[in-house]
Amino acid sequence: MKSTYETGSVALVGAGPGDPELLTLKALRLIQAADVVVHDNLVGQDIMAMIPQAVARIYVGKKASNHTLPQEEISALLLRLAREGKRVVRLKGGDPFVFGRGGEEMEVLLAAGIPVQIVPGITAALGAGAAFGFPLTHRDHAQSCVFVTGHLKDHSVNLDWPALARPGQTLVFYMGIAGLETIAAELQAHGLAGSTPAALVYKATLPEQQRWSCTLATLVDTARQHQVKPPALVIIGSVLELASG
Repeated sequence: MKSTYETGSVALVGAGPGDPELLTLKALRLIQAADVVVHDNLVGQDIMAMIPQAVARIYVGKKASNHTLPQEEISALLLRLAREGKRVVRLKGGDPFVFGRGGEEMEVLLAAGIPVQIVPGITAALGAGAAFGFPLTHRDHAQSCVFVTGHLKDHSVNLDWPALARPGQTLVFYMGIAGLETIAAELQAHGLAGSTPAALVYKATLPEQQRWSCTLATLVDTARQHQVKPPALVIIGSVLELASG
């Protein structure tokens, strides 16, 4: 890994959950020094506005069932731009190594001899907890916190349900809206009480942020009632009882 920003290199940069004040100083420096920014759908507009006009921008965003470019082509694009001698920022919502596919892009670039640096960002779960005033861990509620993908590479929701249904932890499902019925049913089938507090969180830290509180048993009905769409987090655990926002 490289800490300097040289030509012909790629920085995988986390843009955080959306609030521009939560962007790191290092992320801002690299964005403003880049030749080209390759960005996804979850990067906030206020953060995009920080990119100088002279910097080229390439959109490669992914929405449910609507990918501008397949992941293999995104990696190939980063490789081509770096080989052209560009200083490339791959700008991702949240953190590039938390369900951001940054690991896949890093592997391709390093295998080709391209210098790569990683700039972490505040992931959505941390932004949600801060925005709505609930901790992800708490000595009286949750001794661990598990970040879980609700959408596997083969589009299934085939997860380790016995481990996820254990008490004393907070579950945060990313990309879980499409598989919400399976998530709720499997957790209850493996012993997690239907009365367990749950919440759906949409665009935390942004002006349009919303939180819908419910229980595990009413999670699916709540999502239907409010027509909750991605990107939204599914959070399950008694730490939600402490929410202040």
